Amino acid sequence: MKPSDFIHPEDAAALRQMEGIPGFAALVKKILAIGIENLQYGLNMASSIRLSEKQLPKLYRHLPPICQRLGIPEPEFYLQMSPVPNAWTSGDTRIYITVTSSLVEMMSDEELDAIIAHECGHILCHHVLYHTVAQWVGSGLANLGLLGALATPVQYALCYWSRKSELSADRAASIITSPEIVSSTMARLSGGPMSLTSQINLQEWASQADEYDKIQNNGLWNKALQLSVIAGLDHPFSAVRVREILKWGDSDQYRMIKKGGATASLSGHTCPQCGSIVDNGWRFCRNCGNQL
Repeated sequence: MKPSDFIHPEDAAALRQMEGIPGFAALVKKILAIGIENLQYGLNMASSIRLSEKQLPKLYRHLPPICQRLGIPEPEFYLQMSPVPNAWTSGDTRIYITVTSSLVEMMSDEELDAIIAHECGHILCHHVLYHTVAQWVGSGLANLGLLGALATPVQYALCYWSRKSELSADRAASIITSPEIVSSTMARLSGGPMSLTSQINLQEWASQADEYDKIQNNGLWNKALQLSVIAGLDHPFSAVRVREILKWGDSDQYRMIKKGGATASLSGHTCPQCGSIVDNGWRFCRNCGNQL
């Protein structure tokens, strides 16, 4: 599996824009040079339980087949006690995934697979380094004076890209499970227990994202207000994610990947803009709209 097989075009575009900011590469090197990766790794090692065949093997065994399917080296896997359901991936030279106890308790086995596959998708797409940078910039590193005049534009660019990167990781999770299971995990995190969320109409929920777009695009003032709210967020709204993943689930690209043809299309061609599968009869890429 390659990132170009499934990466969301908005993720790819946002990454190019972010890496094009003058001084961005130097900033990344500076943040790594001050030892943040070792700090994070040490804190996680000391406070969480590392999973293996000898440590909570039933939970651990969710990870290896997902890594094998996506073709990535197996990261370290940790469990952290927390009442907040969450999962994250950190590190650069030593990458690890952490899930919280409340997340494990509330999810079905399939939903847990989707969440772990989402995190593995970040690894496959090489998101983890920039997510680490985004986390530390957003947590106050800019106040230390390391960014100078770049503080605000870099922070907003990182957050914007981070939101788009989640859409690609959702696609990786759908490859391992399905768009419906990925959507159900978001329903659980947004709506609560399975007794309620198992009855959610996912298409109806996805339509809320369309209604939100209408509000957001209703004049410059509304657009400015919404931008002021989302500019500092590192994840998209749940309804937006559900809409995007269900739409992708209906695409030729997704169907070909599930059939095992991730690197080839019906025509043998891919879009030069986003790398998705295209057919000979298409004038425009149905994934990103690029003219073919």
